[in-house]
Amino acid sequence: MSHTNPFTFGALALDKAFTDREDELRGLVADMRNGQDVLLYAPRRYGKSSLVLRAAQKAARDKVLVAYCDLMRTPTKERLAAALARTIHEDIDSELGEAAERASSLFRNLRVKPTMEVETDGTLRFSFQATRRRAAIDDTIEDLLALPGQLAAERKRRVALIFDEFQEILSLDPKYPNLMRAVFQTQPEVGHVYLGSKRHLLDRIFDDANEPFWRSAKRIEIGLIDPAKFGRFIRKRFEATDRGIRDEALTRLLEATLGHPYGTQELAYFVWELVPEGRFAHLVDVENALGQALRSEHSHFSKIWDDAPASQRLVMLALAAEPTGAPYAESYAERFDLPPKPTLQTALEALVKKELVARGGDGEYRIVEPFLADWLVREQERR
Repeated sequence: MSHTNPFTFGALALDKAFTDREDELRGLVADMRNGQDVLLYAPRRYGKSSLVLRAAQKAARDKVLVAYCDLMRTPTKERLAAALARTIHEDIDSELGEAAERASSLFRNLRVKPTMEVETDGTLRFSFQATRRRAAIDDTIEDLLALPGQLAAERKRRVALIFDEFQEILSLDPKYPNLMRAVFQTQPEVGHVYLGSKRHLLDRIFDDANEPFWRSAKRIEIGLIDPAKFGRFIRKRFEATDRGIRDEALTRLLEATLGHPYGTQELAYFVWELVPEGRFAHLVDVENALGQALRSEHSHFSKIWDDAPASQRLVMLALAAEPTGAPYAESYAERFDLPPKPTLQTALEALVKKELVARGGDGEYRIVEPFLADWLVREQERR
């Protein structure tokens, strides 16, 4: 019997591909059941969407109605309205009546009426057109945001409304946090889950006493996965597909990724592909797989390097060679030929905003983009 690769990257890791985060998962399921508002922060590719959607699967089994809206995919107000209409119709209201008739009834009081088209799979596609009166679409979005609360009361069911990459609401309209908070305060039966990856924007929304969302949500931050736990997961996945992995190979794999969710799954994927059924992965397989991973990311990393000014390049090279909790220390700056402190501080802050660098729970700044540190070191050795 041939096996498919058990490791997943570039897509949501659900079911068997989901690993660890059990404490966070239990907490999120309880929060959704209880209607608790939650802010979940993690850098990109740390698995927060997989975690929340896994929690949504479990909460749905407890009769919670779960709606999901990805703000990264809604660059205009009209697209936000369409995304809200679709998830409200499909995920909250789907059990009631015929689809088209129910949708028409559900949205009959909106200021801007949606155009509905039936897709080939039978689902409805919603679209909203811009109007001469700009406030009309704002009123429509306000009414759409109010619907989950109305439906929760009507159906006597708890609703969880998930917003992925919530910080993008600021680029859509800086006034929208006020609009949303005004609606959400009237929805005790709806729990709101906000996912985000840009700390400085999330801090602005949730930690500023002058902002409407100030202290309005339970805050959860997820980090790297404990390498020991990830190691057990990887070994089990190999064994379940009639393969094995030597201790030294597993140790090297985890050293290369430091428990980064996306990066570990990616490297494990490449290692698994190199190992025939009935064989073990060895250290050389991990090194070869790491080379494959770096080649697959080369264009992406080259663009990061090309777009970075000289000061940011110097900081990236320093952190790739040696993560530190004291980037402004004179000895560190001299060792890596870093620019003067004001320039260094500006460069470091810019890299944090780009989500290329983060300060971990141990207080150290390090490169967080999977494999970027390895790529930088190898590229420098070639020059």
